[in-house]
Amino acid sequence: MDLLDIQGLTTHFFTRAGIIKAIDNLSLKLQKGRVLGLVGESGCGKTVTALSILNLVPYPGKIVSGKIFFEGKDLLALSPQEIRTIRGAKISMIFQEPMTALNPVFTVGNQIAEVLTAHQEISTQQARAAAVELLRSVGIPSPEKRVEEYPHQLSGGMRQRVMIAMAIACKPSLILADEPTTALDVTIQAHILELLGKIQAEMGMAMVLVTHDLGLIAERAHEVAVMYAGRIVEQTDTRELFANPQHPYTRGLMASIPRPTEAGKKRLRTIPGTVPRLYDLPKGCTFSPRCEIKTAQCVVEPALVEIKTGHLVRCWEAR
Repeated sequence: MDLLDIQGLTTHFFTRAGIIKAIDNLSLKLQKGRVLGLVGESGCGKTVTALSILNLVPYPGKIVSGKIFFEGKDLLALSPQEIRTIRGAKISMIFQEPMTALNPVFTVGNQIAEVLTAHQEISTQQARAAAVELLRSVGIPSPEKRVEEYPHQLSGGMRQRVMIAMAIACKPSLILADEPTTALDVTIQAHILELLGKIQAEMGMAMVLVTHDLGLIAERAHEVAVMYAGRIVEQTDTRELFANPQHPYTRGLMASIPRPTEAGKKRLRTIPGTVPRLYDLPKGCTFSPRCEIKTAQCVVEPALVEIKTGHLVRCWEAR
């Protein structure tokens, strides 16, 4: 049985400008211990997908339809109290910007301890001792001292390590990592990614890795779903995606990756145009206004079809 099975998830934001179709009929599966990468430009719906899994879509957003099965239970059918027992305990999230995710008026030790006391029957003293050990496990020096410090007293890399410590505190089955290294410099990024990979392998957790970095996907993910304008346009295992990309959007993303051997020799390729406004999507294929191989058939929306075993593509020309 799949650990996570999303079926026809649709999430909309109801605004004065119109209905923003952030997620449109999305389906995904993830097995235990595997890493699924969600890739796409900003505004494609990656973060909203992660928030929808935890039923944390902010107002005026609403999950309109679909099912999200986790360990056989439909998370969208649970009561608010039941979903709270799962958040942090069985499914954890590492947010994109730890300075806004961490509470500035509580010490990092208190915040880690709160996760433990909310889901486990342990004393305050035991929770604090566990917080120290968690900080040590994620590579924070002098954890006995750091446990008493506030988020603003820590560097960006340390704050992200605190977020990871909070996420793994209850040894969850699934971690949702929302661009966990975006605000960090390259050296710290490498350390955080190495730490995440080590923890994920040691604990056997599954992970949904939200990112726009294809290099990170190539290194860390087993499977990839490429998102565009709230929909999955290509989905397969990582090796197949890089060896045989089929959707023109996927090819455009790969062509735009800087290559050291071509530095100063070739102009960096870009995908023309921008992601469409999600309350005013083009008819048919949503990528067609930016596509270099569009045809007259693209005025009809293509379905996500399996062109070979395990390789799904939403494109008329890829069939």
